Amino acid sequence: MSPTLTGDEIMGRPAKHIQLAKEQINELHEFYHHAKVARERTRAQIVLLAGEQGLSAPEIARLVNMSQQTVGRWIARYLDEGIDGFADRPRTGAPSKVTEEFVERLIEVVRHRPRALDQSVSTWTLEHLAEFMAEEFDIEVSGETIRRHLADNGIVLRRPQHKITSPDPLYRVKKRRLKPPEKT
Repeated sequence: MSPTLTGDEIMGRPAKHIQLAKEQINELHEFYHHAKVARERTRAQIVLLAGEQGLSAPEIARLVNMSQQTVGRWIARYLDEGIDGFADRPRTGAPSKVTEEFVERLIEVVRHRPRALDQSVSTWTLEHLAEFMAEEFDIEVSGETIRRHLADNGIVLRRPQHKITSPDPLYRVKKRRLKPPEKT
């Protein structure tokens, strides 16, 4: 059952009050109590305040700390699309700089020691990998982007554990002497 509007429709916004069927109110309450995304829960609350309690857009706007126009848009979207309208729509962004070729080369590079690729460092860090890939592909990406693409391919860089060693044959003996004895 479609909700009905009472009053006038002004500039594409729903009028002050909407009437919802009992099933719609139950569905909105169910959605409100089980929504995992707070923004979607607030959107359901807006429609419930308008349809169940008969509050106006300015009253709802004050309660949910949004503008009247935003409240009106969420009510209109619910009237057009139902509960599915509460979800955020996909947003477009800049196209990815990273190509499949870039990711393949990144995986190949990370499997080699940096010195084998004429790098001055002995272990890879995300920042070193980003710099190396920027030189090869002329594409600047962040260490986080490198981490994400490595993780997508099952690779995790760990912080290196440095060990101090010595060519001295008695190094182990001397090192043991420096350790305090364990308490029993």
